[in-house]
Amino acid sequence: MVDGSEDTSEIEKLYEYGERLNEAKDKSQNVKDYEGIIRAAKGSIKAKQLAAQLIPRFFKFFPSISSQAVEAHFDLCEEEELGIRVQAIRGLPLFCKDTPEYVSKIVDILGQLLTAEENVERDAVHKALLSLLRQDAKASLTALFKHIESTDEPSTDESIREKVLNFVRDKVFPQKAELLKPQEQMERHITELVKKSLQDVTGAEFKMFMDFLKSLSIFGDNAPPERVQELIEIIEGQADLDAQFNVSDVDHIDRLISCLYMALPFFMRGASNSKFLNYVNKHIIPVFDKLPEERKLDLLKNLAESSPYTSPQDSRQLLPSIVQLLKKYMPRRKAGEEMNFTYVECLLYTFHHLAHKTPNATNSLCGYKIVTGQPSDRLGEDFSECYKDFTERLSNVEELARATMKKLTQGMAEHGKAMAAAKTDEAKASIKTKKQNTTTGLRTCNNILAMTQPLHSKSPSFAGDKKINLSWKEAVKPSTPSTAAAAGAKRMATATNGSGNSATKKGRGDGGVQHQLVNRALEGLSRGGRSSGRGRGWGGRGRGRGYR
Repeated sequence: MVDGSEDTSEIEKLYEYGERLNEAKDKSQNVKDYEGIIRAAKGSIKAKQLAAQLIPRFFKFFPSISSQAVEAHFDLCEEEELGIRVQAIRGLPLFCKDTPEYVSKIVDILGQLLTAEENVERDAVHKALLSLLRQDAKASLTALFKHIESTDEPSTDESIREKVLNFVRDKVFPQKAELLKPQEQMERHITELVKKSLQDVTGAEFKMFMDFLKSLSIFGDNAPPERVQELIEIIEGQADLDAQFNVSDVDHIDRLISCLYMALPFFMRGASNSKFLNYVNKHIIPVFDKLPEERKLDLLKNLAESSPYTSPQDSRQLLPSIVQLLKKYMPRRKAGEEMNFTYVECLLYTFHHLAHKTPNATNSLCGYKIVTGQPSDRLGEDFSECYKDFTERLSNVEELARATMKKLTQGMAEHGKAMAAAKTDEAKASIKTKKQNTTTGLRTCNNILAMTQPLHSKSPSFAGDKKINLSWKEAVKPSTPSTAAAAGAKRMATATNGSGNSATKKGRGDGGVQHQLVNRALEGLSRGGRSSGRGRGWGGRGRGRGYR
């Protein structure tokens, strides 16, 4: 214990050291005074608080004892007394003001201090970090991201990593315009840091990083195609498209479908979907029946939305698999067979867009007689049985759709009567939801009829435009040309949750909710497919951090 007189004497000495250093023209000659300040870091509470101010103030004049000074100050940052810690933290950026080589070391320490529980202490850490980011964004970001990307170091503290991630998300990303200067150079630097961090992330973390990269000017709407393709390649890497597929690996299935979903806005901007679709065609569709039930619909929806952007070559390769699935889910006869309306809508939409790119491929698959003048027309072969089988299925689907529409229309009238009789807000809300579901069910059936009717011709025209508005997507308003891109961004929210169609999610516009519920409405008429929406994501490879 230091008694009052000794405490006063110690403080007086510290003031003397500080005054002499202030007045000295060549401060480097006053080494003894600075050493006295450093020693005070082991003194009384008041001495430590004063030392926390004086050590960084005169630090630059004494390079020969810089290590002692820094270590003493770091000890102050870990003191039991909150006031001392806060004062020491506030002083950390001053070490770097004239000695920028210390930025990385100080940022590393501040990153560890983000786990502080006291608000005033945590605020001091945030301000210190932002100060250093403004001084040297490149060195500061590099040091911060080391706490995120240290996947090979088992000693990495998960709580520190989480706090650093939160700081980067909440404080750095929103201030990117101020902090990332010069813009292009620093945006490229942080992109490389993000890429290194993606080796071991959860689905939620991956989405956060991708949302940030999308917001950078180098990847903006005017970015060249190679930049958009770079983002697709990042998503492809996360989807593990080079890995051997195992249908029992639910984590990989979640990651793959979620990543395909996240990639959709970039397909719209001209990036290639070839690698994704080839992987799905080769590995996923052959075991489609074995997929978790809630993932089948997610996959089919993503395929449908990808299909308009598929190349002719990839369309020709994928089309046989889509026709096989169509035949599986379009029953040939009514008796005892059930139909999943949502699956059929997805598959018909995909079929039209792929067939539009490679129409004569349907000759051998569906028995059509489309002439392009190429040997692949195969007009000399007899595929009449294929045509008979396919069109019988189409006719049956149409009959089922019309019967369902009739029942849904009757149900709509009943909902109207029930709404008029409803007494409570809860009852009215329930009926409103049922009406919305019925409306979406009618849209699904209308879409199916619009897509099946042209396919009865021997030489049909396939829809290669977007006149068919998929039932889970909001109608595109002509007056807002950016709606498609906005919808793509809006839908990203569900991707990180692994399932795009739950009643608790809102990422696919209203349709994400409605599509699950409309399938419930269709139950009893014909079995509807729906996603369970449990929100299962993927855990970090190695870390095993899942999110729910």
